[in-house]
Amino acid sequence: MNIVNLEAAVKAYGTRVLLDHVSLGVAAGDRIGVVGRNGSGKTTLLAALAGAADLSSGRSTRVRDAQIGYLPQSVQLAGTVREVVFGTLAEHEWAADARGRGLLRALLSDIDTDARAEQLSGGERRRVALAALLRGTHDLLLLDEPTNHLDIEAIRWLAGYLVSYGKAFVVVTHDRWFLDEVCERMWEVADGQVHSYEGGYSAYVLARAERARQAAAQDQRRRNLLRKELAWLRRGPPARTSKPRFRIEAATALISGEPAPRDGVELSRLAAARLGKTVIELTDVSVSAGGRTLLDDVTWQLGPGDRIGVVGVNGSGKTTLLNLLARGDDPPEPPAVGVKISGEVVTGKTVRIGYLTQEPRPVDPGLRALEAAQQVRSSVQVGKGELSASQLLERLGLSGDRQWTPVAELSGGERRRLQLQMLLMAEPNVLLLDEPTNDLDIDTLTELEDLLDGFPGSIVVVSHDRYFLERVTDHVLALIDSRLAFLPGGVDEYLERLDAGEAGQPASPARAVPGGAGPAEAGAGRGGPGSDDGAVAGLSAGELREARKELVRIDRQLQRLASRESELHEELAAAAADYARLIDLGDELRVVQAEKAVLEDRWLELAEMTS
Repeated sequence: MNIVNLEAAVKAYGTRVLLDHVSLGVAAGDRIGVVGRNGSGKTTLLAALAGAADLSSGRSTRVRDAQIGYLPQSVQLAGTVREVVFGTLAEHEWAADARGRGLLRALLSDIDTDARAEQLSGGERRRVALAALLRGTHDLLLLDEPTNHLDIEAIRWLAGYLVSYGKAFVVVTHDRWFLDEVCERMWEVADGQVHSYEGGYSAYVLARAERARQAAAQDQRRRNLLRKELAWLRRGPPARTSKPRFRIEAATALISGEPAPRDGVELSRLAAARLGKTVIELTDVSVSAGGRTLLDDVTWQLGPGDRIGVVGVNGSGKTTLLNLLARGDDPPEPPAVGVKISGEVVTGKTVRIGYLTQEPRPVDPGLRALEAAQQVRSSVQVGKGELSASQLLERLGLSGDRQWTPVAELSGGERRRLQLQMLLMAEPNVLLLDEPTNDLDIDTLTELEDLLDGFPGSIVVVSHDRYFLERVTDHVLALIDSRLAFLPGGVDEYLERLDAGEAGQPASPARAVPGGAGPAEAGAGRGGPGSDDGAVAGLSAGELREARKELVRIDRQLQRLASRESELHEELAAAAADYARLIDLGDELRVVQAEKAVLEDRWLELAEMTS
């Protein structure tokens, strides 16, 4: 028996129909992923299943007494974080619960549980709402973009949690690795209908490619993109290709003769011709802000044609690294209080940097999207062909009348597409991409990956989307304890290091182009393959691991306390005329500073033991 059903559901906004007589159901144990272009109706479908959508016609029904948990994209919370997540449970009760501890560690590690939920950032509120939902007991979970604002480690944790959950769930997300990891069926929302496919994301790609083939040349370009992505999936690690339940023979026949996604040798040759030998080189570079070290004595070089992915926990300094690559050793503009930069940053004379920041850069709101794009250039060379501004906008998901929409009326996702288009139209030879997958649907991501396949320059990508990282980059660096570590094993090796507690170790500097860094160099620092951990301070290997894990925990606590101390100083300045408020804030500040002092002493003790 289905837990929830939609019967001939119709939902329309004016003349736009998102659900057109849709009938479907979710049974116990179903693990369903929902995909589709932005605006196709995925969120509306989830709201209809939750009974939160005002349907134009049809109905949503559920089994009596069924417990359904719903995470919408926008949430309103009230009370402290502790109250929202754990309710009235005493601290010793939820601390003794393994699930509660897991939620804290994975989703709330950098959030003060005594903070008011109303005062948190949007991303923090989102994680608190997810933690509160997962604390409950439900027969069905409906999750709308649950991976937003999560780092790679937290996304992996959430995937493992849902797989072991044992109950039904329906998840809307653009994270393709996540979909492949947790889902056994896919729903595609398109043109008011919901199409169902067996298997995870890889199986869905094959099914779409087969459907496109059977439809002959009706949509030639999209079919070619699907073939290309499927070919990449089949050439990937066995763990990824063995899990989807589709016929290997069909896949092999479909991609026979399909070339590799990109010709690395040719692209490197073109990049060297455009860039010369020197692209960007960092020598003994350190960056600190607000008394906290973000980069510590980093020496590294970006070579012509390098495609680098950068990973690290939230707040580790990834955006700082991109800012440094974009601006050199000049201080940020406007000058940031307390920012100190030392060392040398050398940028090649022929380098033209295109920097995609997390927030869209200002564009004249009175311009239409196509007019803003044409202000940069009317056409651009892409691979071996040329695209007009309009054609490139269409490939990135802004087509038809939307190209003539004023910039002020574009959605966040559409502004992101416009920012990408304007960046590519400027024809840079070095791309710095900070979370480029934000607000983009899967079809647009596939188009972007295809565009990057033909980019004859160097690329540095910061992203929590491991599918995108694996797809567009050749090497992965991790920011661990303010140092850059080259990871021959990619994202999997990064997660293994986190599991082993190595996130608290200063990583050995990546002193060469990542492609040329050898194992001895990558492991030359403390805790690397060439070190003798058992000899440090006379500790056993087990004692040393525990000490380093404690260092990691204390470092995170110190970061939270430093943030709270900074906030208290600001609140004291704002409450200068409120004597009673000043006394309360002063008392809290002294408590924070005392706790910080104790932790700093312990940190120094542990650092000396493990050095």
